[in-house]
This record gives sequence, structure tokens and C-alpha cells, in this order.
Amino acid sequence: MMSSFALFVVVLLYLALLFVVAHLAEKKKSKLWINNPYIYALSLAVYCTAWTYYGSIGVAATSGLNYLPIYVGPIVIIPAWIFINTRIVRISRINKISSLADFISLRYGNSRSFSAVITIVCLLAIVPYIGLQIKAISETFHLVTKTPVSQNILTDNATFVVVLIALFSSYYGTRYVDASEKRLGIISAIALESFLKLFFIIILGLFVIYFAFDGFSDIYEKASKFEDFKQKNTFNGIEGALNWMILCIISATAICILPRQFHTAIVENRQEKHIKTAIWFFPLYLLIFTIFIFPIAWGGRLLFNGQNVNPEFYSILIPQYFDNTLITVFVFLGGLSSCISMIIISAITLSIMLSNNLIIPYGLLGKFKSENEIQNTRSITNIRKISIFALIIMAFAFYKYFILKTSLDSVGLISFVVIAQLAPAFFGALFWRRGTYKGAVVGLLAGLAICYFGLIIPQYYFSYNQEFKGVLREMYTLFDFFKIPYLSKIPEIFFWSILVNTGLFTTISVSVKGNYRERNFAELYVDVDKYIQNHENAFIWRGTAYVSDIKNILERFLGKKKTEQALRIFNLKYNIDSQTETADSRFIKFSENLLAGRIGTASAKILIEGVTKEDKISLKEVLNILEESKENITLNKKLTEKSKELKQLSEELTVANESLIIKDRQKDDFLDSVAHELRTPITAIRSAGEILADDDDIPADIKREFLNNIITESDRLSEIINDILYLDKLEHGEIALTIKKNDITETYRKALNPILHLIQQKDIQVSETNLLTESVFEYDEARMIQLFQNILGNALKFADEQGEIQTRFLKNENALNITIFNTGKPIPEDDLEMIFNKFYQSKNQNILKPTGSGLGLAISKQIIEAHGGIIYAENKSSGVIFTISLPENIYKKDEVEQY
Repeated sequence: MMSSFALFVVVLLYLALLFVVAHLAEKKKSKLWINNPYIYALSLAVYCTAWTYYGSIGVAATSGLNYLPIYVGPIVIIPAWIFINTRIVRISRINKISSLADFISLRYGNSRSFSAVITIVCLLAIVPYIGLQIKAISETFHLVTKTPVSQNILTDNATFVVVLIALFSSYYGTRYVDASEKRLGIISAIALESFLKLFFIIILGLFVIYFAFDGFSDIYEKASKFEDFKQKNTFNGIEGALNWMILCIISATAICILPRQFHTAIVENRQEKHIKTAIWFFPLYLLIFTIFIFPIAWGGRLLFNGQNVNPEFYSILIPQYFDNTLITVFVFLGGLSSCISMIIISAITLSIMLSNNLIIPYGLLGKFKSENEIQNTRSITNIRKISIFALIIMAFAFYKYFILKTSLDSVGLISFVVIAQLAPAFFGALFWRRGTYKGAVVGLLAGLAICYFGLIIPQYYFSYNQEFKGVLREMYTLFDFFKIPYLSKIPEIFFWSILVNTGLFTTISVSVKGNYRERNFAELYVDVDKYIQNHENAFIWRGTAYVSDIKNILERFLGKKKTEQALRIFNLKYNIDSQTETADSRFIKFSENLLAGRIGTASAKILIEGVTKEDKISLKEVLNILEESKENITLNKKLTEKSKELKQLSEELTVANESLIIKDRQKDDFLDSVAHELRTPITAIRSAGEILADDDDIPADIKREFLNNIITESDRLSEIINDILYLDKLEHGEIALTIKKNDITETYRKALNPILHLIQQKDIQVSETNLLTESVFEYDEARMIQLFQNILGNALKFADEQGEIQTRFLKNENALNITIFNTGKPIPEDDLEMIFNKFYQSKNQNILKPTGSGLGLAISKQIIEAHGGIIYAENKSSGVIFTISLPENIYKKDEVEQY
């Protein structure tokens, strides 16, 4: 058993770890934190709360397969995120959306009242859910320490844990006044928690499977002896399957619409490509969680069969049963991670909605108009800090007085059903242009009424007012007509509420036309990809507005410096004169976006409306303007594409021109080199010939020496000409290869022996390493000898005195690799790819003009490419290495090789 003080110290250390991680992430802002798709994917696991860590184990033990929908629903819907979430991220980015309430209300005309209704719905759904996490923290704390739950909240250790979480959340959750900014510290801490809770559940699962029992099969074999085992682990016909399917739909809806999921998946998304990682990583994460639920649940039933224990806490009770304090604490920390991450993100998102959609628009806008940027920033930050702290304390009170005796599973599902009432308006915003504000509001309120009458009142009111339970039960019998016999309570209420909600939403939307602002945003949402580059152009506004008036409003929230910087960017983007006095629709939208992150889209609209005079526009005019806007955007796209094509063509022409200049220069160098090489033997031949012609009395031995010089220089002249002609034939495929089986090491030695005495004269060491098991390969031996001599001759020319030439033979996959290394001066990096060009000679070899025509390496490249291989050079620390790769099987042709 662990003492309360010791466990409280562990909690303090854990919270300190989260604080350090958040602080380092905010301070360093390294790529590890900022552009890491796995940090993003792990942050999505805020979905896994106390319900998944404790509640699903209790469901698996008591209700069988009903624990799976909480995981299966998200796994099924998450692949669609590549389409759905990508669109939502784009919409949110161009409109500076910072919350779920802003996203939905903006689509339906940016209505202040609708954003307030959505905020209230989220509060009523999520505050009990936060209370659920606090309940789990409190009960597991007392379970680990084996102490009773104190009725006095001032002496209850769980109270202090909750206060610490509230302080941490209010501090790090309000570091940015712009709610659409990315909270790197918080998200990094949440990602760490997500990793730890998975790690700890894996440890517990392995402990149960391989320590408490003799493997998974042992648990299954023993558990199958329970009378209800088969019933709990099958769908039990059509009735069970329908309930299971509806629970999957509820959880699939929740993963998209829960405020905390919207915040982590949309608001905190830094790059759209991170979604691609999330759509496989997050389902894998949930799948690993799912694997261990079954053995923990049924292992707990086997160990505690007949005992009066709460199956939701089998994960704590099992290691306690075996007196394993370490794993008990690990599991407690895993559950604590699940709870803390949900509490922090939910409190932050609710505080943003509460401040931007209720407190500011319905109470403080007038005050903000008269204060400066510093005062307004402080006020907004303080509102959110107090909101976060108050929400967590409110949830704590809700836990103490309403859900103390309620299961984790039921509270979580009820919250999911309530928040699902936003689904028709949410998905309608994305895919349906005809959806209207009136239809969305009426449908939402009707769905909520069904939820509260069918779920909320029976769940919470009955638990608090037992004496009126019978009276209310009699009232509920009047509605038995709507009862569906084969659905349990939660699926039944979800079915009716969503049916009525969606029905009213669609019926009213097709019957009543929305205003021009609704239709404007409908187009921007549904066709976001068309407007993403010029979204300000697609915003329709007509009236009278002055830049100076709007600028004054902006300065009260952004400050003078940031406002001027923003205006400068806007003017550059649209090529507008900075002295322009009147504002157009683009500037109106731009200004609303600047304010939206700080005070919400609805409040931003109200402030801008206060200093402008807007003219009414008919729906027909809106559609005409949008059509023209579409045509302009399409035309702009075509012009942009043409411009890109012309730019690319221009770049290609520039590159080609530079290449021609280089080739021309190389040609001149080549001709100069060849002329020099041809002139040298010709001059020597002429000089010797003139001496022999002018002096008849020259001694015989001197005459013989001159004649030998003439023969030698003639041979050299012939060799140069032959090299030029040979390279030309190689390039045009006029030399046929004679492919035969030969010993590569013998071929190499045939090439080495004629020049070995020259190598020895420079006191160069020659070594050979043969790593081949079989040295016979197919190639043209004469050509390979020529290639080796060219490379070795090059090595001889540039190797240091008393240097070294090393050759290695190695078979790698389906190719023969030969490397020839020589010590000496490295090749300039810029020259490495050019040394095999026929016109090339390095300008960095020596001060003196290098000997040779620059054809040896070019010939070598043509020879090896004729064999289907490759050759390249690399610099090493002490010299240069040439690598020759020859394919094992060379395609043999009877006719001339074409390459």
C-alpha cells in the first residue's frame, strides 16, 4: 500500500515533468516539436480519457463487446479525415477560426446568437465529462492509497490535485491572446501523456497476460467457463448488432465534433501533410489499446469473481492483488495522464468559446472599444484564465454532487450523444450549400430537448433527487409510444434526437431562404479549394467604410506596430496604395480575420460593423458576384499556370544556354589541348627531319637516335588521332562488343603489367584485394583492359611520390564492383561530375598544362556504359577513388551495340 503523501508527491513530480516539457517546447521551438507529425498524431489521443482507460474495462467485464464501439467508430471514420479534416483545416486557416463554435456559426452567417447556443451546448456536454475525469482521479487516488473518499473537500487530497491541474491549464493555456495560435507547449505535454498512457496500459496488459496468467489462451480458456461469457462476447442477434452499430456511429461522430478533438486536429494542425500520418498512426494507437482491454477485463473477473469490487478499476485492483506497487502506480499515472490531457484541452477550448462567444460579445465589447491594446490583451487573457479555473472547479462540484454514484461509461456516452447534436449543422456546413441558420438552430434545439428529457434528467436529476423519482417516472410513461424495443436507452435517444434534428434542419433549410451572408459563407466552405488563394476576394460586402476607422479598432487589439505591419502586407498582396482612404470588401474580411483569433469571429464582425455602413445585397446579386468571382479565380489560375510554364521554359532555356556556353568553352579548351598535343610530336618530327636533311655527316648513332624519335613521335601522333576517332565511334555505337566469359582479376593484371614499371619508378605501392567467391564474368576483355589502363594511367599521373594504388573486387547484389583508389590531390568537388566529359580537363591540376587530350576517362565511361554499367569518382580523405559497377548478366547482341 502507498501512503497518500507519497502518491501526492508522485503526482507533483509528474505534473512538474509536464511543466518542464511544455516549457522546453515553448522555449526551444525546435523542429522536433514544431514539424513533427507524430507529436500531432499523439496529441489526438486526448480522445482516450478515463472512459477508455477505466470505463471500457468495466464495460468489457459486464457488457462484453459493447466496449469496442468507442474504438471501432473512430478507426472507421479516421481514414476519411484526409478529405474531411483537410477541408476543415483550410477553412479554419483562412478564416482564423479558433473553436468549434466559430467554425459552425461562421458558416451560418457568422451569427452571434448561434455561436452562443453552440457554446452552451458544449458547456453542458463537456463539463460533466470533465467531472468524470475528476471522479476517476479521485477514486483511483483513494483506491491506490486504500483510503476512504473524504466528504470534506478541503481535506481530500484529490481536491489539491484538481487545483494543481487547474493552475497548470490556466497558465499554459493562455500564453497566447490569439486563440488561433498554436500552443506548442501544451500540445507537446499532451503528446507525452498520450505516449505514457499507452506505454503503461501495455505494461499492465503484459503483466496480466504473462504474470497473473499463463498467456492469453489461459485467460480465454478459464473465462470461457463463465455462464455469460458466450453471451457477452457475441452480438446476440439483430438487436445487439443494431445497438453496437449505433454506438459506433456515436463514437465516430464524437471523434470529429468533440471540442477537444476539433482543437487538437484542426486548430493545432501546423501542416496538412501531418493528417496523412495521423490517419494510420492514431487508428494503430487505438488498436493497441483495444488489444489489452479483453485480457484485463476477463482477468479481473477471474481474480475477483464473487467479490464486491468495481470492474471499472480492475486495472488498479489486479496489480494490487499481487502486491505490485510499481505497476499499480504506473497504471494510476496512465489513468491520470488520460484524465489530465482531457481536462486541460477541454478547459482551454471551452474557455475560448466562453470568452469569444458569450462573455465578450454579450458584455465587454463596449469596454474594449475604449481601452488600448495592452489593457485589452490583459483583459482577454484574464477572462480565459478565470474561465479555465472556474470550469475545472465547476466540473469538480458537478462530480461531488451529481455523478458521484454514476458509472464512467454512462457519463461518457451521454456527453457523446449531446455533442452529436451539432453533427447535422457541422457536416451540413461542409457539404450542403442550402443549409440555413434557422434550420440549424431549430434542429439543434429540438435534438437537445430530446437528449435532456430522455437522458440528462433521468441520469443526473434522479441521482440527486431520489424522492421525486417515482413522479417523474410516471410522466415518462406517456412517451412509451416512441420506445424502440430492440434498442437500449442511449442508442434509442441518439436515434430519435438525430432523426428529429436532421429532419428539421433539412426541412426548414429547403423551405426558408437564408440571407446573403449565409450563402456567401456556404460557397466559401463547400468550395474552399477554389477560393483558398483569394478568399478575401470571395467575401461579399457593399457599403461605406474608411480605412482609418477600421485601423483604430485594430490598434486597440493588435497594437500600432502589428496593425501597420498587417496593413503593409495587405497592400502589397493586392497592390493597393497605402494612402487609400476607403475600404473594400477585401479589407473588411482581412480586418475581421485579424480580430477573430482574439475575440472570435462573431465579435470581430460586430466591431467592424460598428465603424462601417453596409448596404443590403439581394441573394441574386450574391450568386452573380460569386459566379463572377469563380470565373475570375479560374482565369487567375490559368494565367498563373501559364506564367509558371513560361517561367519554367525560361529557366530551361537559361540552363540550356549556360550549358552551351560551357560546352563551347570546353570545346575551345579541347581544341587547344589537341592542337598542342598534335603540335608537339609534329614539331619534334620536323626538327629531327631538318637536322637529318641539313647534315649529311651526322654520326650513325645520333642519326639512329633522331630516327627513333621520329618513329616514337609518329606513334604518339597516331595514338592521339586514334583516340579521337575511337571515342567518336564509341559514341555513335559503331564498335561491337565481344562478350565472353573471362577472369576479371586476370584481365586486370593484363592491364596493370605494361605500366607496372612506370608505377614502380615513382615508388608507388600497388595492392589488390579480392573479395570474390567467383571471379569469372561476361564482358569484352579488350575494352576492359583499355578501361583499366586509362584509370590506372590517371592514378599514376596524379598519385604522390611513394603513394599507393589500391584495387578491390567485390560482388554486390547482381553487379561486380571494382574500386581503384590512389593517394594524392583530390578532384575539386565541382569537377567530379565533369571529369568524364570528352572535352574536359581539370583547370586545378597544376600550373603546367596537363598532358593528354582529356579523352581517357571519356573513353572509359563509354566502354562501361556499353556494358550496361556505371563509373563515377569520389574524393576520400587522402585521395581519389574510382568505382566501376559491371552488371553480372550483359545482354548479348549479334549486331552492333546501341546505347
